[in-house]
Amino acid sequence: MAWYEAGGLLVGIILVLMAVRMPVAIAFLTANLVGALIFIGGEVAIMQLVANATTSVTTFTLVPVPLFLLMGELFFHTGVALRVFDAIDRLLGRIPGRLSYLTVGGGTLFAALSGSSIANIAMLGSTLLPQMQARRYKPVLSMGPIIATGGLAIMIPPSALGVLLGSIAQIDIGKLLIAGIVPGLLLASAYVAIIAYCTWRDPEAAPRYLVEPLPLGAKLRLAATNVLPMAGVIFMVVGLIILGIATPSEAAAFGVLGVLILALLFRSLTWESVRKSVLGTVRVTGMVFLIIVGASTFSQMLALSGASSGLIGWVTTLSVHPLWVLAGMLMIVFVLGMLMESVSIIMLVAPIFFPLAAGLGYDAIWLAILILLMLEISLATPPFGIGLFVLAGVAPRDVTLSTIVRASLPYITAALLIACLLIAFPQLVTFLPGLMG
Repeated sequence: MAWYEAGGLLVGIILVLMAVRMPVAIAFLTANLVGALIFIGGEVAIMQLVANATTSVTTFTLVPVPLFLLMGELFFHTGVALRVFDAIDRLLGRIPGRLSYLTVGGGTLFAALSGSSIANIAMLGSTLLPQMQARRYKPVLSMGPIIATGGLAIMIPPSALGVLLGSIAQIDIGKLLIAGIVPGLLLASAYVAIIAYCTWRDPEAAPRYLVEPLPLGAKLRLAATNVLPMAGVIFMVVGLIILGIATPSEAAAFGVLGVLILALLFRSLTWESVRKSVLGTVRVTGMVFLIIVGASTFSQMLALSGASSGLIGWVTTLSVHPLWVLAGMLMIVFVLGMLMESVSIIMLVAPIFFPLAAGLGYDAIWLAILILLMLEISLATPPFGIGLFVLAGVAPRDVTLSTIVRASLPYITAALLIACLLIAFPQLVTFLPGLMG
């Protein structure tokens, strides 16, 4: 069987099964089973498939996944997240459009403590959107920042999706997580610039209202007791990895410990909050591990069938600049993001794109960050951007999906410009991982 026939068969099986609404992980496992029977054959194929699946999840590099998820669940269910948002809100004072700035600032902070874009969008939408609508904020300054900032959890460590992508692509997880810091901060800065421009051009987009001023001493106490402790938890996760003191797994454990200590100090840690956090973590972790089983064995099946090597050989013989190949890969991710959810896209493209990128001499961590950025943008792209539906689900009933899409357009444009900047200057991505040696 020719390489393109083998690759087309495996990918075709997955697409057909997904089209009939079979769960993504099951669709990949089915394609893997068919491929094993064709390319290996007999009982040996089944045994080899089981062995490969077991190996894919019995690895120490996956330990951060449940720990990062538990950290975000505890941060949300203990009420620590709302306490931090309230503190930042009071610190901003009478700044025009302050609730929009609060969305970006608080959402970026929560992204660095949750690792889940869906949780980020849901929390921002349920807590801040009603307040902004009550104060007659226009959609571009209420819904737009929520969708944009919610997606930062894909980029800023600890990113659960980043750990998943790194595991499938066999990239150093610690370096990949750290590589997302600068792009994440660039995105947050771009969103702040959009808010500043909108409030300058149209002051009525975020009407002013009276806010009780806080004296300087009260602001310092508020920052010291509510915001700085969060910075300490972030350092326990990110700083320890950068300094080489802790591995991603150890840093994730320190992060969980930090949130538990904060919840105890704030007297908000209860058995009910722990129970909800653990149940949520177990539910999502089981799904993620099943996905990793399907994706990793799919990657091995592509290699075994000759599809991966055949594709690499074909592309490298084309008289096309490698930059156009990169643009094609990112465009594929962007288009798929309009039709599928992020995990499915990673499972589909990672086994194909990373061997191809290695053949073209591209840095794997740089490519992974670009893919994560495309996935972040896809949260807000119709018709099936999951971020759109999450925000629509927590928003008041009179909010339409088309309104959310229009409000997101300036932020999508900014994210695409940041993607071009990262392509032009790869050092923005590779600088911090390079410091780790």
